[in-house]
Amino acid sequence: MSGGDEGWIGVIRGRPEVGASAERRRTTRREDIEAFTAMTGDRNPVHYDEALARKTPFGKLIVQGGVTTGILNACVAEDLPGPGTVFLNLTLNFRKPVGVGETITGRVVVQEVRRDKPICLLNVSVTDGAGDVCVEGTAVTYTMPLEYE
Repeated sequence: MSGGDEGWIGVIRGRPEVGASAERRRTTRREDIEAFTAMTGDRNPVHYDEALARKTPFGKLIVQGGVTTGILNACVAEDLPGPGTVFLNLTLNFRKPVGVGETITGRVVVQEVRRDKPICLLNVSVTDGAGDVCVEGTAVTYTMPLEYE
């Protein structure tokens, strides 16, 4: 690498460009709620009790916020910046709940890239099938080199 990209040496996909983006899409399932509960213990009735959930302002059974935002983990670790990437900071605003059986799209867009260290500032979002923003925010990521001698 040249031009002051020393911080990105050994990073599998190299330094991303400002404006680069990646998306992942999936449909939520009841099994997602159960798996998230098994990991965290979150048994909030709005995730399990359909009759109660219909009476809430949401009007439906919703998946946990961690299920909704988990797609962003896959975007940064698998796509952009890519393998070896972890979050240093994640600031999220939850705008709209996601129900069971809804298709969501996670999106990351590179806003800033440091050349001296493999650190990026990303805009992140999750939208539903109608294109409504469910979650939006920013993330700071660090991408460690995975090619060691």
